[in-house]
Amino acid sequence: MTNDDGSRLIFGCMGLGGDWGTGPLEAADVAAAHAAVDAALEAGITDFDHADIYTRGKAEEAFGRVLAERPGLRAGIRLQTKCGIVLAGDGREARYDSSGGSIRARVEESLRRLGTDRIDTLLIHRPDPLATAAEIAGAFTRLRDEGKVRRLGVSNMSAQQMRHLVAELDEPLAVNQLEMSLHRRDWLESGVLVNHPEGAAISFPRGTLEHCAREGVELQAWGSLAQGRYSGRPAASDGGAGRTETDGAPVDTDAEAARRVAELAEEKRCSREAVVLGWLMRHPARIRPVVGTSNPARIAACADAGRVAAELTGDEWYSLWVAARGRPLP
Repeated sequence: MTNDDGSRLIFGCMGLGGDWGTGPLEAADVAAAHAAVDAALEAGITDFDHADIYTRGKAEEAFGRVLAERPGLRAGIRLQTKCGIVLAGDGREARYDSSGGSIRARVEESLRRLGTDRIDTLLIHRPDPLATAAEIAGAFTRLRDEGKVRRLGVSNMSAQQMRHLVAELDEPLAVNQLEMSLHRRDWLESGVLVNHPEGAAISFPRGTLEHCAREGVELQAWGSLAQGRYSGRPAASDGGAGRTETDGAPVDTDAEAARRVAELAEEKRCSREAVVLGWLMRHPARIRPVVGTSNPARIAACADAGRVAAELTGDEWYSLWVAARGRPLP
């Protein structure tokens, strides 16, 4: 049974295809991809997010095998992929490349691996300082006119960078995918720490959310589950990012937020994952979380996120925010 609560969720395919080594795709990797796709569809998810670099192309290849073995599936889903990052290798440093020729070549490779004739949305993965807006726009226009790409979006770009790019396009940008979660909150805090000393430490470009809302650009959140730190997975060492000081005493903000997530999950009879995602979706920017886990049980646990978003009160939403930041709002 399909759950309509999942319609705003996106399945992130980064975990498909096995490890990030250079070995070939294995039969077990394809079987795992089938299981993850089944769980996503059962949760009501019909949008699938890729990048050409995920597991060095094996994620797209595994998904392509799923499509080949289930011929009717492609018509009922939307595919997006990203290009623009070049992985390190053969003595070369990792770099970005969003030149027109690279975009066209990488799209052709993604289409081949996915076994499809079109990509619904192409995202520029990260800004490339050497690429011009005109050549990115030109590459997209050509691919669109050939029927290989339908829409263009970006990832990890500010409002100003988006304005610069869209000035060369004959249609609006469709998407901006940013890291947003209950743990990574710069996107939220930048809007309330204007004219406050804490704001000096915020790197998120102010006005980006407002620009996307005004221009009708869909906001997608990568890292939305915060690597499971509030839903059962022990937090990795991150240089103290999960701790703060309150009246001179250290407070484990991850533990405090995890306790509040668990309380709300019990009250609302849902999973902790649904609370974490529902918190994001409650924001009026209509954020679409990208679910990055490939574990079928955890994918299923996300299905109620839309219901939780609709039910979260303002007090509950703020209680999660304050617990995660570890100190009162200014």
